[in-house]
Amino acid sequence: MEKVYAGIEAGGTKFVCAVGTNPEDLQEKISIPTTDPQTTLKEVIQYLKQQEKKYKIQAIGIGSFGPIDLHKSSQLYGHITSTPKPGWANTNIVGAIKSELNLPINFDTDVNAAAFGEFKWGASKDLSNSVYITVGTGIGGGAIINKEILHGVLHPEMGHILIPKHPDDDFQGSCPFHNNCLEGLASGKAVEERWKLKAKEIDPEHKAWDLEAYYLANGIMSVICILSPQKIIIGGGISQVPGLLKKVGKQTKNLLNNYIQIPEISDDISEYIVPPKLESEAGVLGCIALAQNSRIMNKSKLITEENF
Repeated sequence: MEKVYAGIEAGGTKFVCAVGTNPEDLQEKISIPTTDPQTTLKEVIQYLKQQEKKYKIQAIGIGSFGPIDLHKSSQLYGHITSTPKPGWANTNIVGAIKSELNLPINFDTDVNAAAFGEFKWGASKDLSNSVYITVGTGIGGGAIINKEILHGVLHPEMGHILIPKHPDDDFQGSCPFHNNCLEGLASGKAVEERWKLKAKEIDPEHKAWDLEAYYLANGIMSVICILSPQKIIIGGGISQVPGLLKKVGKQTKNLLNNYIQIPEISDDISEYIVPPKLESEAGVLGCIALAQNSRIMNKSKLITEENF
């Protein structure tokens, strides 16, 4: 029986699940709508049990929307905590899966997983420091620092960096916690609420995308100044709007105003702020990479039957 790893990219819109070992060996990928926790996790567990009949699964990697609790000593370890996603606050996602499958589980944020996947196989391969920002329904960021996923008192929440509002923007903001954070002003939800149209219905030449680039550039400038990454990867559905990343690069250079003078930014910023090389599979592949790597999450957070 072939040995594989299972990846679960737990997103606010859908759970993407797959088994495999690398980008050339991604098998049995499915997408499960994110409804309520009981229904969604039941389908995820059913999928994993089906794969156990075909493959010898070595471990499971879960990359989840958050905020999540990553501290093993906490009573809420493995939980989605104060998420604005209705019905999902305080959901024990790791416990639900662990109770049904006797397999090691490695747990992190969905954006940290994508960052790790790109570091292992994608646009930031072999770099020591990089950042992955996803711009979709919400906005999140994950960082690789010294070839390790960045954790701290919680985990990075780059989508909630407070940024200045554009003087011509009278939109209040879509984040229930902070009106003028990056997510509140530039997420897919914000775009739709501001313009009363779904993002995919807005023409790429619409002024909406100049405003979007302005906000994303403000957030990216903060990331550059704080973490000094060697590469910034922008994923998520909004990032795929034609021409948007080019606008973001130009706005980022304008905001930096020659303060940081390095060739990566001054010569061709389009090689510094890039789309994910793993494309839409960065997240689920990153989860498979999590499953393969017991050394991350402070080098000891691969859950076993003994320490869960």
